[in-house]
Amino acid sequence: MATAPILSWEGLGLIQGNGWLFQDIDINIGPRDRLALIGRNGAGKTTLLKLIAGIVDADKGTRSVQPGTRVVTLEQDPFFTGFDTLLDFAIHGDDAPPRHEVESIADQLGIDLSREASSASGGERRRAALCRALASEPDLLLLDEPTNHLDLAAIDWLESWLQRYNGAFVVISHDRTFLTRLTNATLWLDRGGLRRRDIGFGGYEAWEEEVYAEEARAAQKLDAKLKIEAHWLERGVTARRKRNQGRLAKLWEMRAQRASMMGPQGAAKLAVVADDSKTKSVIVAEHVTKRFGDRTVIKDFNLRIQRGDRIGVVGANGSGKTTLLKILMGEIQPDEGKVTRAATLDATVIDQQRSRMSPEMRIRDVLAEGGDWIDVVGVRKHIQGYLKDFLFDPGLVEAKVGTLSGGERSRLLFAREFARTSNLLVLDEPTNDLDLETLDLLQEVISDYDGTVLIVSHDRDFLDRTVNVTLGLDGSGHIDVIAGGYADWEAKRRQRTSAGKAKAKESTNTAAPPPPKKGKLSYKDQRDYELLPKKIEELEAAIGRDEAALADPALYTRDPAKFASLTAAIDKARADKEAAEERWLELAEQVEG
Repeated sequence: MATAPILSWEGLGLIQGNGWLFQDIDINIGPRDRLALIGRNGAGKTTLLKLIAGIVDADKGTRSVQPGTRVVTLEQDPFFTGFDTLLDFAIHGDDAPPRHEVESIADQLGIDLSREASSASGGERRRAALCRALASEPDLLLLDEPTNHLDLAAIDWLESWLQRYNGAFVVISHDRTFLTRLTNATLWLDRGGLRRRDIGFGGYEAWEEEVYAEEARAAQKLDAKLKIEAHWLERGVTARRKRNQGRLAKLWEMRAQRASMMGPQGAAKLAVVADDSKTKSVIVAEHVTKRFGDRTVIKDFNLRIQRGDRIGVVGANGSGKTTLLKILMGEIQPDEGKVTRAATLDATVIDQQRSRMSPEMRIRDVLAEGGDWIDVVGVRKHIQGYLKDFLFDPGLVEAKVGTLSGGERSRLLFAREFARTSNLLVLDEPTNDLDLETLDLLQEVISDYDGTVLIVSHDRDFLDRTVNVTLGLDGSGHIDVIAGGYADWEAKRRQRTSAGKAKAKESTNTAAPPPPKKGKLSYKDQRDYELLPKKIEELEAAIGRDEAALADPALYTRDPAKFASLTAAIDKARADKEAAEERWLELAEQVEG
């Protein structure tokens, strides 16, 4: 028997501006649902979350909540004005959680709630809001971009908390890794309607392609193709997926090339290859050390950045990421060592300050200084055509910045900055507030960019899809230089931890076995090293397809044998994928020496 929902909406509709933002939506949330709420920027995801919470009134529809259900919302931008300290915010109001529960979570998150609210950083405010929300013992937790401004350690902690959590949650997030690990169903807000499929985010992309392909077939049959095709050509789901697969293959090649250029970890310098136009060094750091008082933030750091490199910078808040970036850019000087930059370096910097665009400015003013044409890397384009390149409706050219969502403002900023001619692109937390389509677009732009890219980000999936070298800061001054993305750095850290434990264990023995010999890969190992990445991608695709098929609620009743077969296939594919990843990481370590 199906479990009764703890909250539901029937026939939900909301008018925004001159028309319906959405209408005739039905939502049912069960007591253990883990729902990913997906949709383009401007589709109304945050508004829908507020309707579920009861914060916003609908124009039509009926909201039902099971008696005794506690609904708690983590807003994207909580209101801190009027509170002296973060603790005052966390325990204010009649519905405030117990102070001891708030302080317990604060200890686990590593946040000092006595900090003045007015001077707190975005990360500190986000942690304070989490303390309030999680300590409230919700039956239904509504999370709007919960990982924004959090560092990797805090994201890991939040994931662990939600995995243990006994209630239901609905989450809006751009963090693919976060969604894939935690959700078991997906709500897709698309063109004023809402679809639901009881499948985690891992199967969303396969489902999305399936829906759009079916729409295209239906449009042809009904001879109404032009209406659907306008959307189809703008969205280009299948084409974009194919392009992204090609770009990922190119990224794997770049990582392999970069790994071959690197010596063993801890070497004084990276190897230097021929100084031609494709490999010329643009930034060289030699024995760089930086201290703040008694603390060494960067210690004896060496790096040679080649033209065309995509460099990711990761680490906990306060570990020195911004300091490292400023040293590489020449904004601050190291205490020891030196940094040499190419004389022709011309940088475009896109930081987190989206608010620099005045709300009263028109899109036309931001992009083309009020005109109809914009110079895009030296090529003249009409502003309306350029807007389509960045997933905007060309008709928005006269719209004011203040009418755009946070994600749309970010996309507009990208459109403006990417039009400028440069050979170094610096992105500081670029993924905040973006929808998944814009993230795909940003990955394409970075891949096609004809210069060098530096990215500071906590978005693990984004880094895995965009960078070929990762700089991992642990806060002690040591910086890992890894050929690959976030997953490669994380594997290196796990390996180091395991090696440390093994070494401690060996030290208790009277005789330790000799270390394994290093050398070239055997023929079989070399083949595995080259072919495993493709196999891993195929396994991920197979898991997505099978999960999409398994999401059919009538499948178990209609065909229990197929249900069992799909379940077994998913389990096997996941095991095979994990084994393939472990095997490839072992081989990659041998290649690195």
